[in-house]
Amino acid sequence: MSVSKVAVRKNTKARAKSTPAKRTTKARSTTGKTATAAQTKKAPTRAKAAAKSARKPTRARKTGPVRGELGGENEKAWRTYAKTRNPEIRNMLMEQYLPVVSFIAERLLLTLPRSIDVEDLKSAGCFGLMDAIDGFDIDRGIKFKTYCSNRIRGAILDELRSQDWVPRLVRLKAHQIGRAQSALEAKHGRAPTHAEMAEELEINLHDYLSMTEEARAHTVRSLSESWDDGSGDQAVEKIDFIRDKRSMDPAELLNQDDVMRAIIRSLNRKEKQIILMYYRDGLTMKQIGGVLQLTESRVCQIHSNVMKKLKVHLEDAEQRLRI
Repeated sequence: MSVSKVAVRKNTKARAKSTPAKRTTKARSTTGKTATAAQTKKAPTRAKAAAKSARKPTRARKTGPVRGELGGENEKAWRTYAKTRNPEIRNMLMEQYLPVVSFIAERLLLTLPRSIDVEDLKSAGCFGLMDAIDGFDIDRGIKFKTYCSNRIRGAILDELRSQDWVPRLVRLKAHQIGRAQSALEAKHGRAPTHAEMAEELEINLHDYLSMTEEARAHTVRSLSESWDDGSGDQAVEKIDFIRDKRSMDPAELLNQDDVMRAIIRSLNRKEKQIILMYYRDGLTMKQIGGVLQLTESRVCQIHSNVMKKLKVHLEDAEQRLRI
């Protein structure tokens, strides 16, 4: 075998071995071109996002959570008042939280009798607000509105209890009976019996009757309160509709006058005067005698004769009515 042939074979093998390396190099170069193209496409997108973020206003980061009045606009005022007890600062805080007093007073007024004035409730609530300002501790981390609401409500209720002449235990029993009665009326659609009420309150009938007697509280009502019957006329006061038990019934007075006229119809003038002055006007026999210029004994004699005559007259009238 010649030397030239051997050299040709060696060159062929060398070319075969070098071919895969060239292909790999081309593949690597192609991948690098693809990655470069992708990066070139993503570059405008990132630039747009950066531009948008630059346009948005930057928000100030919070240094920490606000707890209650800490960090609020009144923190300085609260701390100054805690140290100095300056009445001007207290007045400023009271003016700021006066709407809370009005809100609580108006809500409580809905559950109270109409005789209660809302201004009285607000006045008591202001004292509760003043106590709340004096006792508030800003370092506890609670809102003053939450703290003062309970103090204002408590001050109003304390004022109402001080003006109530009915004991609190009596009021409590009355509320228990009222709640039970409302529940039974809604359940049965009628007024409950004493036995049903005792069963609802889980007591026996005797204890329930004793409880109702103790809970019978007398409420105070204003007689000058206006009352409107819906007729469209001018409202009148309740005192105009209260019956005076000490006065005579007008209808009864008219009936008595009619009976008196029927009885004395058969009497003469002097006898009529004696009967009317004695029974209608309430004069004594001596006074009647002074009016008619008669002695007291003579007036008594005429009166006795008139009584006998009227007795006979009434007996005859009774017989006629029976027939």
